[in-house]
Amino acid sequence: MIPTLRVLMHMGSLQRLLPFWLSAWAVAAWAWSPWMLLAVPYGIVLQFLVEYAMHRFLLHRAAPREQGPFTALWRSHIGHHEFPGEPEFFTGDDHWYPVRFGLGSVALHALLLWPLLGLPAALAVAWVALFGGSVTAFAFYEYCHTLAHLDVPKGRMGRAVTQSHLRHHFNDHAATFHVSAGMGWIDRLFGTAYDRDAARARFDPETILSMGMDPEDLRLVTARKAYGIARAPRARA
Repeated sequence: MIPTLRVLMHMGSLQRLLPFWLSAWAVAAWAWSPWMLLAVPYGIVLQFLVEYAMHRFLLHRAAPREQGPFTALWRSHIGHHEFPGEPEFFTGDDHWYPVRFGLGSVALHALLLWPLLGLPAALAVAWVALFGGSVTAFAFYEYCHTLAHLDVPKGRMGRAVTQSHLRHHFNDHAATFHVSAGMGWIDRLFGTAYDRDAARARFDPETILSMGMDPEDLRLVTARKAYGIARAPRARA
């Protein structure tokens, strides 16, 4: 656990979210209402669904043809697939994105709740749901993701998370988009659960790390060079 927490402590996104997370619990105490009992679990479940949706539809979208957008996608996710053991690539490089996403989500939820609760209560409930519940779930996701990639002693949960997530990396990158422990139901619900036969049919040892792309594709080569990497990744034997 300690090596995993050490990596988490240095994640820019979690560092930037910490004040917002602390403020959410202050708001929950200051503006307490029964709605808070629903806000926190709602925010948690919402984040697990967002985790799946962003991983599947944003980070695994079709590779852009233009080099600029492609390099941005490489830094945010393709690079992590190519070099899954490098903590530098566990997250993207825009560490303010979760804060901006959270603020936008708070504004949207507050607008929807305004007619029902009034603006002050709507803002309070939205703040607690998104920066209390959702950020807690996001931190748990980062913990599970980091634990899956680190070569450290693992308990039962750690071994299960590692087996599930590394299938996504090394067997079938078109399945198992959830990462957080216990969230396999989301993949089953949306038809992307791991299937051994489908994985075997899709598997290509030459392209598995580059998410189906030729490792020597000029866009990949250029993106790697932009971050000081001259070598193509090699799949595990």
